[in-house]
Amino acid sequence: MKIISYLSNLMIPFLLFYVVGYGLLSRRNIYQDFLDGAKDGLKTVVGIVPTLIGLMTGVGILRASGFLDFLGELLGRFTGYIGLPPELVPLTVVKMFSSSAATGLLLDIFKEFGTDSAAGLMAAIVLSATESVFYCMSVYFGSVKVEKTRYTLAGAVLATTAGVAASVWIVSSLL
Repeated sequence: MKIISYLSNLMIPFLLFYVVGYGLLSRRNIYQDFLDGAKDGLKTVVGIVPTLIGLMTGVGILRASGFLDFLGELLGRFTGYIGLPPELVPLTVVKMFSSSAATGLLLDIFKEFGTDSAAGLMAAIVLSATESVFYCMSVYFGSVKVEKTRYTLAGAVLATTAGVAASVWIVSSLL
């Protein structure tokens, strides 16, 4: 186990020396390439910051207004039949927008039900088996200015549904 830790500690310096060495061997101006990359990175950040601010503000408003609790109670009537507790509905919805906000909801579930409870285990699996769909789409497609996303949203929502279904199945088979 120590060898893996040792190798992982060496990877970043190795990668750094590899890039610098490759640049020197190919006789490129490494510093100018770095500055050009940093400029492009800043342009990308400036382009996607408004979208990120909008997403984070929207999630904050939904959470503070109590709408997520209302949605959880409303949809929880139906999701209870398939084994998904109503408390996990807001977590599933928020995770599609923001992983950090979903982590806050996960901690709330842990405090209320415990980490070893069915809801706690299911919430942990939901959080790790799903992706923040709208965040990723806005960042990745926004950074390269893709306007027609075709079937990305449908595929991502289907994958999220599969992750939630897997969490229900795994936890129900464990308990």
